[in-house]
Amino acid sequence: MNKESIKDIKEELKTIDRRDDQRLTFWKDDERLGVQQALAQWERSMVKQESEIAQFKQLSIFEEEAKKAGHRLIAGIDEVGRGPLAGPVVAAAVILPEKCELLGLNDSKQLSIKKREALYDQIQSQAIAIGIGMVDHKEIDEINIYQASKKAMKMAVKDLDFTPDYLLIDAMELELSIPQKKLIKGDARSVSIAAASIVAKVCRDRLMEDYSKVFPGYGFERNAGYGTKEHLEGMKKQGICAIHRRTFAPVKDLCQ
Repeated sequence: MNKESIKDIKEELKTIDRRDDQRLTFWKDDERLGVQQALAQWERSMVKQESEIAQFKQLSIFEEEAKKAGHRLIAGIDEVGRGPLAGPVVAAAVILPEKCELLGLNDSKQLSIKKREALYDQIQSQAIAIGIGMVDHKEIDEINIYQASKKAMKMAVKDLDFTPDYLLIDAMELELSIPQKKLIKGDARSVSIAAASIVAKVCRDRLMEDYSKVFPGYGFERNAGYGTKEHLEGMKKQGICAIHRRTFAPVKDLCQ
């Protein structure tokens, strides 16, 4: 009996997701280096997947607690953009289905752009509902960034297609009649908040990239309005632009 080609074995390995598959035992006795390398690569992939599954279960603890208490439409809420010198603060509210698979989910700041974009697409396709709230630079200057962040979060909840019956919120309490739980560093502890973090981050980054074409010279497409060296040098060279937050240092120093 002819042995399978290494190429065919590699293709079959892509379809195997269980360690008790009999083909694995058979191939382990294959002395060809290419086969053993393919098996080692499959093993590394499995370890990574098992780790992501375990992490996802850990991130789902607060959602599971809420479900046991009788809640069904659980919204995770987070915002991005408190620290930048320019642009809006953006919040997202995400209601995920009871059974979803978002492996590799984490706080948006901990993810690569490629991974964040991939998870954003998965969240968009799997979520029951997604709401977005945004407060611009002018209102941030008027009411302060803390109040602007709360307002954006409440706007995101209101923007949902379905009214949630429970809220998981990153480090904030909202003046809403919906039962809620505040979680410090919630974007690294709750799957729903992590999903909201990713949606808010991608939405804001894309908006700032658009702004970079209207207001060139600050590097908004790279720094999203944060006070990087490129951004600060741009302000010194050409002054501030229409979307800068005038109450934030060092922007306010240039307004005087």
